[in-house]
Amino acid sequence: MFPREYRGVAGAVLLFLLIQLGSLALVQTFFEQGYQAVENPDDPTNSLLYIGAILLATLGFLAAFKYDLDWIVRVVIVATSGLLAWYVFSALFPMVVAVGLGSVVAIALWVYPEWYVVDTAGVLMGAGAAGLFGITFGILPALVLLSVLAVYDAISVYKTEHMLDLADGVMDLRIPAILVIPLSLSYSLLDEEAGMSDSAASAEDADDAENADGTDDSVDATADDDDDKRDVFFIGLGDAVIPGVLVASAAFFSPAPQFAVPIIQLNLPALLALVGTLGGLLVLMRMVMKGRAHAGLPLLNGGAIAGYILGSLLAGISVLETVGLTGIV
Repeated sequence: MFPREYRGVAGAVLLFLLIQLGSLALVQTFFEQGYQAVENPDDPTNSLLYIGAILLATLGFLAAFKYDLDWIVRVVIVATSGLLAWYVFSALFPMVVAVGLGSVVAIALWVYPEWYVVDTAGVLMGAGAAGLFGITFGILPALVLLSVLAVYDAISVYKTEHMLDLADGVMDLRIPAILVIPLSLSYSLLDEEAGMSDSAASAEDADDAENADGTDDSVDATADDDDDKRDVFFIGLGDAVIPGVLVASAAFFSPAPQFAVPIIQLNLPALLALVGTLGGLLVLMRMVMKGRAHAGLPLLNGGAIAGYILGSLLAGISVLETVGLTGIV
């Protein structure tokens, strides 16, 4: 591994932390502002409805790319970014200010989608999405969501490979469906040719890219043709959002005692779910650096689930309550 690849891994960890910690700072405020989208967050069918929406969105985006309607995907993602940024800013500022800042995020993405603009919007979008879904999905629905999407990710990357086509199209659009981690100070996303260069867009190297609903993605890396060194990592935003749903859900719904920490809501199950997510990320990055694309969510979601369960048991929570089955079994 080259030293700058270590910096890239550190950048990925930092972005994941910002998204996860951001969601933990938002869950209580989102709940108090009435953003919980369902009447019964413990109903596991909530997850199934969301998974169905992901599949429909994926099909819609693939159809848009096939029929040269890429602009529709860009409009949807940019508008979603502005909306979620507004949600985040509304937790900090008066409504008029929040609307203005959310609009600034959307406009910046549309007119100047440099990598730091994309990443800033991605962090806001990811924290907002994880926080919203964290208060919407109770423990059992969150576990169902992560488990099903981990299987779906593996199938879509290793079997059907249909997400590779989605990756090509999404990376061309320079939108916060991906997090961009440059490995050199000279890197510019705007300077990339359409297709993010042959090495990034090829079916051999590209991983699946995240859709507007926050579904999973894998990691991609481009290489410099002259020195065979990577210039940038691309990580699907959903790789941070989906395990973050369980982190936020654990912090909000778990009966484990809350830690006395400022700003964020945190307990032992949520903390170890976050640690497990980061552990999965490090393993994933190590595997990708060997030169092959990999599905992200099996490792990331698996780490989050394992960490959450361990944290719950260490906190003295029963097995049934840990998996959200009290009152059902």
